[in-house]
Amino acid sequence: MAMLHTINKSPFERNSLDSCLRLARDGGSVLLIEDGVYAATKGTKVADKVTAAMGRMKFYVLGPDMKARGISEDKILDGIQVVDYGGFVDLVAEHDNVQSWL
Repeated sequence: MAMLHTINKSPFERNSLDSCLRLARDGGSVLLIEDGVYAATKGTKVADKVTAAMGRMKFYVLGPDMKARGISEDKILDGIQVVDYGGFVDLVAEHDNVQSWL
């Protein structure tokens, strides 16, 4: 049963990302939205955590939320796929369950 995990809080203000990475099962997917997109950026203190988790989970980031925060695609960690709103809907439809980490 594949689960989609959505994270909308900055990893620099909340522990939502840490909780998700600690508790999520292998084979799931993580979609970074709203302020959660900061977890997808290179050169941050959470970049190594996200990169390490990519071995067991797929990572996505919502492009419109990146752009709203002035983050260009060249600043995104390798291995994270940028999706638009249609891609967000596709991810929800492709997974059995969605868990929002607040």
